[in-house]
Amino acid sequence: MIKSLLIVGLGGALGSIFRYLTSLAIGKYMPTKFPLGTFTANILGCFIIGLLFGYFEKNNLVNSDMKLFFATGFCGGYTTFSTFGYENISLFQSNNSLLAFAYIGASLFFGLLAVWFGLFLTK
Repeated sequence: MIKSLLIVGLGGALGSIFRYLTSLAIGKYMPTKFPLGTFTANILGCFIIGLLFGYFEKNNLVNSDMKLFFATGFCGGYTTFSTFGYENISLFQSNNSLLAFAYIGASLFFGLLAVWFGLFLTK
């Protein structure tokens, strides 16, 4: 159990670092009111988790340390749906309801599409 916690924790720490770097890069090169950094991290995270789970299923790696590290740890630290929720509330509170609904819809649509595409690529 301790080993599994350490594996998940290390993956989560790396995922969080990469999430922060993604937001910095997006903010630097594509500044916008739309929370594009979080959106990008969520979509990439969904794609990565689709690839990972497709790979794990294809290779019968149900209880592997790699699954704990990459899927649970890294993707859990990289994706930011708690930040997603906060940003949408902030958009609503600042009278940007249309932008909030666009963000919610685009995140759901492209996130699900990215998971499907990741699974599709591994078949």
